[in-house]
Amino acid sequence: MSRTRKTTHDEADGDDVGLALGVLLRSYREVVTPALSGFPHGARGYETMREVLRGERPSQLALANRLGLDRTVMTYLIDDLVAAGFVERRVNPQDRRQRQIVATARGRAAVSDLCEQVAAAERIVLAGLDPAEQELFRRLLGKAAAARGDHSFETCLTVIGEQ
Repeated sequence: MSRTRKTTHDEADGDDVGLALGVLLRSYREVVTPALSGFPHGARGYETMREVLRGERPSQLALANRLGLDRTVMTYLIDDLVAAGFVERRVNPQDRRQRQIVATARGRAAVSDLCEQVAAAERIVLAGLDPAEQELFRRLLGKAAAARGDHSFETCLTVIGEQ
């Protein structure tokens, strides 16, 4: 006789990756959004800063493409990050027609503070896992993201010293 386990509506089916990721993403947004509410453009501005902090000194267009944003939206976003003192536009020495986006010390400090808050929020989201499982989940999720070509998650780990 086979045994089957009855699931409840509150449980995400482990076999349904989309459902499980959706549950976690909604929970993540609920706890992370308040931490990012005071940052220019919220989560979008935070993700942009994390990308700038990768150290490649990207152009606005490269940032827009990398983050999947319209280039005009990126212009306004960068304008606001400049106004906040978080980034500077600098002439690209290889192509003077292009401007590189470079994080300032103030921008690095702001993201460092936020990374710690986001990490605390992530621990809340992953509270159903013990610390070893949380670490394994993070590694596997990072590996899956890296396989898709997205390495921006590594920046937060670098900023808060958890490489």
